[in-house]
Amino acid sequence: MLLTINIGNSSIRFGLFDNNSNLECNCSWIINSNPHKSLDEYILLFRNIYQQYGIIPKLIQNIIIGSVVPPLTNIVEQSLYEIHRIKPIVVDRNSASPIKHDSHQLGTDLYANAIAAYTLYNNNKNTTLVVDFGTALSFTCIDQYGVIQGVIIAPGVNSSLTALIGNTAQLSQIELKKPPSILGQYTETCIQSGIIYGYLSMVEGFINRINQELKTNCFVIATGGLSHIYTPLTKQIHIKDKLHTIKGLKILFHWNH
Repeated sequence: MLLTINIGNSSIRFGLFDNNSNLECNCSWIINSNPHKSLDEYILLFRNIYQQYGIIPKLIQNIIIGSVVPPLTNIVEQSLYEIHRIKPIVVDRNSASPIKHDSHQLGTDLYANAIAAYTLYNNNKNTTLVVDFGTALSFTCIDQYGVIQGVIIAPGVNSSLTALIGNTAQLSQIELKKPPSILGQYTETCIQSGIIYGYLSMVEGFINRINQELKTNCFVIATGGLSHIYTPLTKQIHIKDKLHTIKGLKILFHWNH
């Protein structure tokens, strides 16, 4: 089996796949990113997760890591080597793939998003757009030839909510959900409306502007931890896949193994 790992600033997403070309994920889990854990703590954590999900470590034959957090990359890599005695493949924007770009700063997660979008949704030779509701809100646009047209990065939903609550007196944690109406009557629903519909308007606005600039209608894929909240609220997102990024990592594995 193949273990894929996407190391982000807020969380680490794991996915377990068969070693063949099938992109159906057998099992996935997520943990918080913590650069302060020791090697032994990560080894124990990973062993406990395997036990919890009934995963037999010796069945994992290959490991691939994509990361935007260099300090975490090494310790996760070392932890997995201690458990499996397998040297993980660490990929980045320069790793071989069907995607073409000229960026010297493209994050591995955005690169994987582009690869999965082009591989999975380019059947009709259309331009694809990946909206990633992660630590940052990002938009990655890929044309029908696999060329990245550009990226947009905005503050993430949770980051904005945390910043707002942190500067607002006498507020407890706000639940991130659709409010009953646009105009709120209580502080909690007022903030929910601002975060939910404010970001929804941003997402729809960017999609419209990108379509206008490229003179096309992009096929839009939503991914990331909060994509399930926003996707049902708009017709401009065509599909939601929270595992989109790690599917891109699996495709990268087959290009670089």
